[in-house]
Amino acid sequence: MSEAVAVAPRGPTWFGQPKGLTILFLTQMWEQFSYYGMRALLIYYMTRELLLGQEKASLIYGAYTATAYFTPIFGGIIADRWLGKRRAVILGATIMAAGHFMMSFDALLYVALVTIALGNGLFLPSLPSQINDLYEAGDPKRGRAYNIYYVGINIGGFLAPLICGTLGEMYGWHAGFAAAGVGMLAGLAIYLGGGAYLPDQELPRQSEPLPHEASAAHPGTLHQHSASTDSADAASGPPNRLSTFVLLLGVIIAVTVFRGAYEQIGNTVPIWSDVGVTRQVGSLLVPVTWFQSLNPLLVFLMTPPLLAYWRRRADRGLEPPATRRMALGALIVALSYALLAAVAAHAGQERTSGLWLVLYFVIFTMGELHILPTGLGLFARLAPPRFAATTVAAWFLAIFTGSLSAGAVGTLWSSMSHAAFFALLAALATVAAVLLLALGRIPGLPDSRQAH
Repeated sequence: MSEAVAVAPRGPTWFGQPKGLTILFLTQMWEQFSYYGMRALLIYYMTRELLLGQEKASLIYGAYTATAYFTPIFGGIIADRWLGKRRAVILGATIMAAGHFMMSFDALLYVALVTIALGNGLFLPSLPSQINDLYEAGDPKRGRAYNIYYVGINIGGFLAPLICGTLGEMYGWHAGFAAAGVGMLAGLAIYLGGGAYLPDQELPRQSEPLPHEASAAHPGTLHQHSASTDSADAASGPPNRLSTFVLLLGVIIAVTVFRGAYEQIGNTVPIWSDVGVTRQVGSLLVPVTWFQSLNPLLVFLMTPPLLAYWRRRADRGLEPPATRRMALGALIVALSYALLAAVAAHAGQERTSGLWLVLYFVIFTMGELHILPTGLGLFARLAPPRFAATTVAAWFLAIFTGSLSAGAVGTLWSSMSHAAFFALLAALATVAAVLLLALGRIPGLPDSRQAH
């Protein structure tokens, strides 16, 4: 431990951390601002401006979010093998900015969404994987660096609906999309201007292992990384490869079911926020997009005490298996949707208080912090050394399939009562919890316990 403490970060520092971390922090913050800003407007834009049916809009939303999680699997390979991290970030950011500005033209909706997803595929794996390059091996500050980086993710996610959403509702959807594009350009400018503080990004030699830390952050998972960065390998030896495959495949299936309910936070829940919630506060009519700032804000506020609680339990030897913690998270999310089902049933055709929606976000975020960061950490910890990147990429596959299922589930919104639909989401999250609990009871599977 004394040797580890003596290690100093490479290059000049700000606040005890390499200056390059601030550059990466701000770049990611503005990228998240652009992503969440566009996502806050997308479902409203399609249903109000383009007058698409709710079912079609839900399928488009699900396909877009799924593709945004799928392209990084290939983007990471391209960056590692041919482009290098720096060029991949610059090219990816430029492509994404172009996609956001394309959203200002109704006829380019599909082209714009594909463009953003392709740019994200290059950008996402290449930016966070540069964090490790800022530190010497054994530097204890490296672990905390991911927590600092995660703050940038949530700041961007918090500000985006407030700024882009307000511009979109008050001055037209295209103004909000343009603001998202400006945010992406701001991130690119910061990255280019701070290049002197970042390490040289040379292509790895073929004998070097590919970096797998790139999977640590993303839109929708990006604010989920901090809870998993404290995870350590608790296993005494390498688990059987077949049993590991069975466990991770089971988790992928469970998470696919779970995200069918989880992803409604950006799909049907915003629609209900618009038609089923009273937004008048005195003389102020709260913009409906503002509610989407609650989730990243609550992630930011709730993560530190939750990590401290888990650490105290681990110190007392009460650390549960990861599958059990994930199951608890799915049940908590199920509770949040059960709350909305009860509220919607009681309100009937009337609007209900916005405070119920705030309470939903509190419960929902608590569940999210139990399941998604833990799942990411589980995949990273059980990855075989020679297949680390591939194994962690499988977590993106779970998000991809889950987002597709969310789009399909969302099409039921118009054919069911609001109360019945939210009850269905609660049931889906409960099924995912049952699957995760069942995984933990199968003999012969590797221990999914994590030490925080």
